[in-house]
Amino acid sequence: MATEMRLALIIEYDGSCYKGFQYQKDLPSVQLEIEKSIFQLTGQKTKIKGAGRTDSGVHALGQVVAFDILSDLPINQIISGLNHYLPKDIVVKAAYSVSNNFDPRRMAISRTYKYSIVNRNFRAPLQMQYSALVRQRLDVVQMRLTANLMLGTHDFSAFAGALPAITDSTVRNIDRIDILVIGDNIEIEVEGNAFLPHQVRRMVGAIIDVGLGKTPLAQIKLMLSADENTIEVKTRSMPPEGLCLVKVLYENFPPEKKIENDYTYKALQHKKN
Repeated sequence: MATEMRLALIIEYDGSCYKGFQYQKDLPSVQLEIEKSIFQLTGQKTKIKGAGRTDSGVHALGQVVAFDILSDLPINQIISGLNHYLPKDIVVKAAYSVSNNFDPRRMAISRTYKYSIVNRNFRAPLQMQYSALVRQRLDVVQMRLTANLMLGTHDFSAFAGALPAITDSTVRNIDRIDILVIGDNIEIEVEGNAFLPHQVRRMVGAIIDVGLGKTPLAQIKLMLSADENTIEVKTRSMPPEGLCLVKVLYENFPPEKKIENDYTYKALQHKKN
């Protein structure tokens, strides 16, 4: 007998072909593809909620989405069925049955993003889709000093893109910024409670500009200060392809019981509503 339940999925996707996660009329989006796969599998139209509205071209390793469904299918068959219908650049990695009040965006404690850079004077064809090229040699010591300034609670309005008309506050808390160097590759991982539009890409842009000697540390301090609103300065936004939503942290999610993706699909008989 079919029962109503709320499912939460861990989703990985390559955002190159999409105009962002969120649905946009007549434009490709990750949300649209997931909702289409749910309808193809179950015959039910449903709206999913995501933990983060990644921008056009941004990728994800650990996006969290939730939706309600009426089904008598085991969760592992739902996973394999959705993956059967999803395009190759989106995959369900795991699924959980959650409480009816679970909200992947509002209940998130923190989000972790990673920005990938190739730092060399010639392009990297095998990494172009997932990283940004910086040709001039970066000073990683200065980059780390810049990152340290951004830790803690600040007004990040100077590091935001266009803000929605209804924005309660531009104050955000940054818990961690790690800068890892592996040969010509630099990875900047940022963890915070929440982010303003384009905030991570603009924070990375500021870190890079200090590393290139284009922006002094004193300027970053001023932009993070309480008096920032008195100066008309905005940091540049790095290209979207270098950014990836790595994971979203919750207090009571995931639950202990988890169904992993088995990457298989079996022919299923469904009752269409």
